[in-house]
Amino acid sequence: MTSDRPLHLAAEIASGAGPDAARRTLALARLAEAAALDFLTHDDTFAGPGLDALAVLARIAPETRSVGLVPTVTTTHTEPFHVQAAVATLDWVSRGRAGWRIAVSPTGAEARLVGRRPAPPTAELWQEAGEVAEVSRKLWDSWEDDAEIRDVTTGRFVDRRKLHHVNFQGATFSVKGPSIVPRPPQGNPVTVVDATGPAARDTAAHHADVALISAASAEEAAALRAELHRGARAHGRDPGQLRVLLSSTVDLDVYEGGAGALAELIAGWHGGGAVDGFHLVPAVGERDLERFTSETVARLRERGLFRTDYEGTTLRDHLGLARPVSQYAKAGASA
Repeated sequence: MTSDRPLHLAAEIASGAGPDAARRTLALARLAEAAALDFLTHDDTFAGPGLDALAVLARIAPETRSVGLVPTVTTTHTEPFHVQAAVATLDWVSRGRAGWRIAVSPTGAEARLVGRRPAPPTAELWQEAGEVAEVSRKLWDSWEDDAEIRDVTTGRFVDRRKLHHVNFQGATFSVKGPSIVPRPPQGNPVTVVDATGPAARDTAAHHADVALISAASAEEAAALRAELHRGARAHGRDPGQLRVLLSSTVDLDVYEGGAGALAELIAGWHGGGAVDGFHLVPAVGERDLERFTSETVARLRERGLFRTDYEGTTLRDHLGLARPVSQYAKAGASA
């Protein structure tokens, strides 16, 4: 890589429902991995039919080697404890390549599907989503890295002094902990937030490792990136640990100038500091992802802007993000 600030590339691979959906999704994942993309997202929602994103990517994990896997997970009608355990499990089965894209379910129709409560206002849902992100980090940290003993002779599986109750109290839920899943390989799987809507922006600034934005110009993208960095700093975070990617639906058969022009746009916006990378949502999955990986990515490599192969093994490695130390180990807390 010739750039001091690496370019990050990702893509959406959800291929709908149907008997061959898993096969088509796996084919897309392998295509993206061959191009050394940082990660893949798989969208999910209660608002329409489709396969469960977490389950699909858990199925794909053993069939891939390096690419990051990021399912969309709604926090509105799901139990935070179960959500974090599922994401931690994906990190284990993928050997440290998991993330999750936090989403909310704001409609009354979605609420009626589950039948637990009416849908609160969107702003409240994003506040709750932030609390789910916070308690998830606490639960992932509730096992210190060396908590597992696995001593056959004594029959001791875990050092209970290195398991911690999180005792979290949020506005709509509480969690005692600890988690039932040992600390994930990445410490904390990568948190992705779609910050294209203003209601989600503070949650992204506070909790996201990767924020997705939408912008019509490099100037607009730069302003959104600066806003997210200011928000991160206000929450006591290092803005340098937040990656901001432009997320855009692209049809490479009508995109003016085709795959080459898209490469120029990505290079220009990244080089000018507007974004840290690009998240492709293909208008037509197989066609557009194939052209993106074979043409756009190839042109970016010719300019020395994107890797030719993976340089690490985890999603945090791909994104240049440090593996966090357990907050309980740092504090020297006792169970």
